[in-house]
Amino acid sequence: MPAVVSRGRGRRTINEINMVPFIDVMLVLLIIFMVTAPLITPSLIDLPSVGKAAKQPDTVVQILIGKDEALELKSGKNTQKIGQKEVAAAVQQALAGQTNTAVVISADRSVKYETVVKVMDTLQRAGIARVGLSVQLTP
Repeated sequence: MPAVVSRGRGRRTINEINMVPFIDVMLVLLIIFMVTAPLITPSLIDLPSVGKAAKQPDTVVQILIGKDEALELKSGKNTQKIGQKEVAAAVQQALAGQTNTAVVISADRSVKYETVVKVMDTLQRAGIARVGLSVQLTP
């Protein structure tokens, strides 16, 4: 509510914002942040090193998810149909004895994202470390 000032013959209102409470609040917040900032311990972030990121996998096992959500496992030149429940076992069998391998999930664009996430979750729960998604750009 604007203040009313009476000078002489007429009354007029002051249309200015009182900045004192705003400045008081900002100074209190500044003091709180200055006191608490040294108490916060910085966390360590484990960033990937350049050598690890540039290393390409020796072999790639590809899981293809079709329009009807049917799964196929492609390892080299071999392709076999698999079900949702035996994905982890089939991939582990394909990766048996191999090091530095990656699993790539390729899905049709009409497939629900939930199906892709389920396959990815199944593989990660089975202990497969390198799981990625294939992206195909359309012109």
